Amino acid sequence: MLNFFKAARETAAAGAAQALSPRERLLLMEEIDRTRWAIDTARNHFEQVVDPTLIDCYIYELNAAQLRYQFLLRKFKSQEG
Repeated sequence: MLNFFKAARETAAAGAAQALSPRERLLLMEEIDRTRWAIDTARNHFEQVVDPTLIDCYIYELNAAQLRYQFLLRKFKSQEG
């Protein structure tokens, strides 16, 4: 996971809109799957808790995972075509 983000930072720093290699594309798809799993997990936890502090915690966790998912999907879609 960290290797993917290192590559993403390097790509962004270079300012080049280059296509992803097959390996980078696979890593991105795996990261999208992990993020989708994180969204589902946070949603399930949110639905189970009653403590106000934990409710807030899972709201933040769910929002962060959803934003991450949107970012990854935009990145994936920008590489298609």
